[in-house]
Amino acid sequence: MSFKNESCFLELNLCDINSQLKSYIYKLSDEAFLLGDNARDSINSIGEFEKRRTYLREKFIESMGGLSSLETPLNPVVTGTIEGDGFRIEKVILESRPKTYVTCNLYIPNNIDKPVGAVLLLCGHSQNGKEDYQIACQYFAKAGMVVLVQDPIGQSERLSYYDAATGKINITWGTYEHNYAGSQSLFLGEGIARYFLHDSVRAIDYLCTRPEVDPTKIGVTGCSGGGTQTCMLMLYDQRIAAAAPGLFVTNRSEIMHADVFQDLEQIWPGMSSVGFDHEDMLLSMAPKPVLVLGALLDFFPIEGLKRTTKRVERFWDMYGEKGNLEVYISNSGHAYTLQMVKESVKFFSRHLLGKEATVVDITTTTLELEKLRCTKTGQVSADFEDSRTVYYENIDKLAEIKKHLNSISESVRKNRALEWLKSKVFNNRKTCELNPRHSQADETEGLSTLHSIWWSQEGILNYGITFRDQRYMTEKIPITIAIWDGGTTKIRSHMNWIKKTCESGRAIMVLDVSGVGELKPDDSSEGYYSILWKLNHDLMWLNDSLAAMRTYDVIRAIDVIPHINNIDKLNIELYGHGNYGIYALLAAAIDER
Repeated sequence: MSFKNESCFLELNLCDINSQLKSYIYKLSDEAFLLGDNARDSINSIGEFEKRRTYLREKFIESMGGLSSLETPLNPVVTGTIEGDGFRIEKVILESRPKTYVTCNLYIPNNIDKPVGAVLLLCGHSQNGKEDYQIACQYFAKAGMVVLVQDPIGQSERLSYYDAATGKINITWGTYEHNYAGSQSLFLGEGIARYFLHDSVRAIDYLCTRPEVDPTKIGVTGCSGGGTQTCMLMLYDQRIAAAAPGLFVTNRSEIMHADVFQDLEQIWPGMSSVGFDHEDMLLSMAPKPVLVLGALLDFFPIEGLKRTTKRVERFWDMYGEKGNLEVYISNSGHAYTLQMVKESVKFFSRHLLGKEATVVDITTTTLELEKLRCTKTGQVSADFEDSRTVYYENIDKLAEIKKHLNSISESVRKNRALEWLKSKVFNNRKTCELNPRHSQADETEGLSTLHSIWWSQEGILNYGITFRDQRYMTEKIPITIAIWDGGTTKIRSHMNWIKKTCESGRAIMVLDVSGVGELKPDDSSEGYYSILWKLNHDLMWLNDSLAAMRTYDVIRAIDVIPHINNIDKLNIELYGHGNYGIYALLAAAIDER
């Protein structure tokens, strides 16, 4: 059994069809970015600015599903102390949430006779977490500042999928874990960013309890993933006195067009649709001191950083604090370099300690990783049998949702679910005429094949191949629309089913929904960090998704059926197979045809 899929794209006058999904998403995104620019440009008073800032802060928290309670006890435990050169390091374990243990190192300068400024250093995506930032912490401590550095979720001592019984890691540390647990969070209407932010806020809570710390003089810094966390904390926590976000600030347009992949803690659903951009992360601090750290050779586009910082200067001017916005760009790649550390030390010394610091190279001692670890085993999940991770948070959330749903009558529950689904599928669509075009191909194994294209929505073409047994060419027959993994490029593996169904007197349309089959972008993979992964995230920023688009595509395919000769439009079935069969189920749920 063989079938060669000759798509007849030339006969249908299709050109560069593989780029249409990307072009469509980028066009919508650019329109949203422009609306955001215009909204910021229209602000002419501090009152207008404060109103917008409050609105976006609320939307940001809403985008991640809100935060858990911030009132639970931290239960700090110091598991050891290390004496350094002019400072000591306390190894601290906090409970960010009940049974969620956060491992930290607290650097405290010697001879503190009154509360001083403190810096929360948030780690980037490094396997060893806080241990990899010990040199930076020593620089801050030797300049007279208290420094707290904590392990992020999925790094160093906080691996969420570590099996204490076997010592094996079931899901790789860092971004893979973040994306794995983050995907689970999305299905619950939340984002994993909420847990990163929560940990950071509780770290500030802890610093405020320390007698060595002046709670009005707390700063925050971090690069890469730590830059992301820094910006989230800037957006949310108004206690921050100064901030130095690094190797993250650019703008959404530059990130998108440079095809930079981001992890799920960096994806904030719906925020582009309300005009949010990186400018707003900086503006959340105005007129407080902010030092933006960038690198010429970074994969976060430096041109975006330059544009963003230039555009927001006027807001510091509004408050008469133009000097409070600073930029430092190093001739380096993606790393929190020693020069960046020195610039940050000078910045925070000025704004948290009230003095100018002359930072020179100092003698630092790199401690073995094990010495800085807070747990006995090196993993909180091994030290604490009751330790909880995002996975358990998601399990509890699911149980809470199920309990709520079970309290609602089945009919009400169903109606609410369908209304929600319809809003997701239809609300972002720009409807247009189908304008279908057809091309009849040669007979294949006794089957007639008709190739069709049509407009699913403005800017998006869909494609399908309709098979029909030659014996039924002049009869009006029912049709089945088939949706499966790979679409028309995987017809050969379904050919036996196609022939059998056509022989029974039904036509079969094999459908390519957006980004599938012949409509797939020029990228072979569909997993983490594929182009479809990125494009789906770009849609999520717009409060949309590939799942919603593809479900709409199926419904529009139903609209096409009357435009195919000798097909009974009142007898339509959907056939779903494999992962992509979900779009058949979703379409059937909201379209009675």
